[in-house]
Amino acid sequence: QVQLVESGGGLVQAGGSLSLSCAASGRSFSTYAMGWFRQAPGKEREFVAAINWAGSITYYADSVKGRFTISRDNAKNTVYLQMNSLKFEDTAVYYCAGAGRPFSMGRNSLVYDYWGQGTQVTVPS
Repeated sequence: QVQLVESGGGLVQAGGSLSLSCAASGRSFSTYAMGWFRQAPGKEREFVAAINWAGSITYYADSVKGRFTISRDNAKNTVYLQMNSLKFEDTAVYYCAGAGRPFSMGRNSLVYDYWGQGTQVTVPS
């Protein structure tokens, strides 16, 4: 059974930083893209960042570009999201996602078949 487990969420003041981790088990994701999505209260889930299987290609939403960094460690079957200069509008539940097909990658949630349970990130106004 494939599981993705996020950790590292919490409450941080505006301008601060948080680092999220997503540990995968049940299958190696070393040839699969990984992504992060988020969902704020009353809003639809949105794309945040994605990274290809090798870690050589990354995509970011415009709203986080320059502030967030996605990375991965295939030996640990783990993907990370470093979030700096956090803003109130970054408040959301953050979800880790694993692609369903090898070497596929994208900003669309349909690319991803595997999802974590989410971790809350709160940036007070």
